[in-house]
Amino acid sequence: MKFSFPLMALGLEVTMIVLFALFVEYEMDPIVIKQTNATKLPKSERFLQLYPLFQDVHVMIFVGFGFLMTFLKKYGFSSVGINLFVAALGLQWGIIVQGILHSRGQKIQIGIKSMINADFSTATVLISFGAVLGKTSPIQMLVMTILEIAAFAGNEYLVGEIFQASDIGASMTIHAFGAYFGLAVAGILYRSGLRKRHKNEESVYYSDLFAMIGTLFLWIFWPSFNSAIAEPGNKQNRAAIHTYLSLAACVLTAYAFSSLVTHRGKLNMVHIQNATLAGGVAVGTCADMDIGPFVAMIIGSTAGVVSVLGYKFLTVYHSHAGSGPGFFHWNSSCWRSSYRFNSKDTYLGTAI
Repeated sequence: MKFSFPLMALGLEVTMIVLFALFVEYEMDPIVIKQTNATKLPKSERFLQLYPLFQDVHVMIFVGFGFLMTFLKKYGFSSVGINLFVAALGLQWGIIVQGILHSRGQKIQIGIKSMINADFSTATVLISFGAVLGKTSPIQMLVMTILEIAAFAGNEYLVGEIFQASDIGASMTIHAFGAYFGLAVAGILYRSGLRKRHKNEESVYYSDLFAMIGTLFLWIFWPSFNSAIAEPGNKQNRAAIHTYLSLAACVLTAYAFSSLVTHRGKLNMVHIQNATLAGGVAVGTCADMDIGPFVAMIIGSTAGVVSVLGYKFLTVYHSHAGSGPGFFHWNSSCWRSSYRFNSKDTYLGTAI
């Protein structure tokens, strides 16, 4: 570990530098013939227009996801620290692999949209990271990042370019894909010899408090996440508005049902940290469509209810004699696992 991790990290960074030197160039404005009725913005102006949205997404990746994973009492440093490390590698690799698929044999052009999409690709790994927090070494996380982002890029190209599916908020290509990928990794790492709950598999007051900080950052900036790459104009406006309303409605129902299903009407911090984000995930696929504000609120309300009830009641049992996790619970926008150290009880991070 003393030498293998530094050598592997340095080797990957040198590889990234070489790949960028050979295949990546700046995105340049084409020669634009000025017309009085021209409505399309030059790329330089588009960069400045999208940069605030990129900043919001960047905060979600490095602060939101990082602090959301601090719920385990012994792994606060790992969650925030490895989150930074994985995201820094992932955004570089994401630019390369997504650029290869979309450049059609030309050099990869880096601009504001490719930066946003690179951040999106890292979100997939960070969602999966929640399923294996406390179980994987930094070297394993390096390997997982490289493999998952490559798989994500192929899946995103298949969904968006081949199937032409609408997924402006990437609910399918990021959240669902990241959740299932993390489940698969947790299944591979499962050790049947471990049966009892590990002493470090619990949260304390301050760990839940820090995790709530991550929730707040994600909740605040989620409208930017869902609208960042939407078509400018009405579609982008609708994506932000629908996400805003869906999240707000989701919070009310998540709190209400958390109190309803918890002993003596108390609020469960797991519900508050995760189910309150389910509205942003649920509305992501149709966020830019003309569905009406009230429909977005219905979607968010339903997502909050389903997330809390799923966490509380929905259990799919599998035999212990196998390589995969034994019990699965559906939760909201990220993974949580009870018995993380033997992957026996995993909460899957999707909105439905």
